[in-house]
Amino acid sequence: MAATNLATAKVQWRETNAEVQGKSLTDPRNTDGVEIFQRNGTIIIRTQKTIQVRVFTILGQLVSQATLQPGTSELRLNSRGIYMVKVGNITQKVAL
Repeated sequence: MAATNLATAKVQWRETNAEVQGKSLTDPRNTDGVEIFQRNGTIIIRTQKTIQVRVFTILGQLVSQATLQPGTSELRLNSRGIYMVKVGNITQKVAL
C-alpha cells in the first residue's frame, strides 16, 4: 500500500482485518463495490479493487492521499470534524 500523507506523518492508512459493523455511508451497488464507514475518529474503506483515495477537510485542505489495495483499510485522524472522502468519482462527507 503506497501512501502520501501531506498533513502529518502520523496520519496514515493501514490495512486491517477488523470486522466492520454498521451501515456503510455509500451503497456498494452504486459505487463499484466501495464502502465507506466512520467509527471513533477513523475513516474505514472496504474495496474489491485497487483505488485512489483522497481525504480533505471541509475547507478543502488535503489531509491524506493514498492508493489502497483490495480489502479493508482505515485512517485514524487526530482531529474531529467533517471530512470529504474522494474515491474515483465518488465523494462522501464523513463526520468524525
